[in-house]
Amino acid sequence: MNQEKLSRVISAMGEAGIDLFLLSDPMSVYYLTGKKLTCLERMMVLLLDCEGNHRLVIGRLFPQDEEELGVKVVYFDDTDDCVEILAGEMRKGCRIGIDKSWPSGFLLRLMELRAGESYVNASSLIDKIRQIKSKDEQDKMRKASAVNDECIGELIKRLPKDMTELEAGDELLSIYLDHGAEGHSFDPIIAYGEHAADPHHEPDHSKGDYGDAVVIDVGCLVDGYCADMTRTVFLGEATDQAKEIYRIVREANRRGIEAVKPGVRFADVDRAARSYIEEMGYGSYFTHRTGHCIGMEVHEFGDVSSVNEEILKPGMIFSVEPGIYVPGTAGVRIEDLVLVTEDGAEVLNHFTKDLIEIPWEEEK
Repeated sequence: MNQEKLSRVISAMGEAGIDLFLLSDPMSVYYLTGKKLTCLERMMVLLLDCEGNHRLVIGRLFPQDEEELGVKVVYFDDTDDCVEILAGEMRKGCRIGIDKSWPSGFLLRLMELRAGESYVNASSLIDKIRQIKSKDEQDKMRKASAVNDECIGELIKRLPKDMTELEAGDELLSIYLDHGAEGHSFDPIIAYGEHAADPHHEPDHSKGDYGDAVVIDVGCLVDGYCADMTRTVFLGEATDQAKEIYRIVREANRRGIEAVKPGVRFADVDRAARSYIEEMGYGSYFTHRTGHCIGMEVHEFGDVSSVNEEILKPGMIFSVEPGIYVPGTAGVRIEDLVLVTEDGAEVLNHFTKDLIEIPWEEEK
């Protein structure tokens, strides 16, 4: 296990008065062990003990190398009461932290066995630790975003080739793989025309037409870390109103990024972007939060929203992605990833935000 990360979790457990932490979220286990463990419906728990007696409890179907993991492995068979075996590895009379991913059926069985004195939701302990990226993680995020910058540029050059939304996603996957990425970090959103006014449109077999806005919300996975970026381009010439909407969204994106620095709240970043869109008369067409935290998962704990009072700290990475979605006119979203630095912010994306109008013959 990564001892530096583990020590931060153990320290947080001590501050919260938690004796044992049952960690089952696969990405959090990966964060500590460097091993992705997918056990389907079977139980998998990394048992963290503030006294250092850590265990990985997992089905025998998934053999592990203890030396590689750096933690003792306890196995159960499919015919065993796996929770009873877990309870047998736990100190009695403890305050037990449970993470949000553990199925209630396992927790209820543990409570029937009277394995603990009390139970608390401890997810925030590791979620907040994961929120602050180490230097190595920051470098991986920079690399992933650099690859994403290159690949979105290549995709945009190929869009006039009469691709459907789904075909564009497949084309992007090929581009990612050619650039050394592991694949998509999430299912890409590529939305033509009327679909661009649906913030989370699911791509289909639609093709673009002259004058369409095209929302391209895409990300790749590089070295286990996620990129995420949105650009909006136009097939042929954009209408005057679409150009104005684009200008407003770009300025809202700039203002949101400009607000990022240690000590301000996530809500302040949301307000910086949202207030400008409201001022310009499009407030009712900005229908989602301004951003989300990101790292090993594309959506991690923490968001850029009006209700998040959490203070920004150096090492946090999140998106700033305002949008305006006007049915029948245009949908526009512009998104960058931002790293909070000691005195401000570093934007991880460098692909142009100038308005792009792709040459497109109207008869198409």
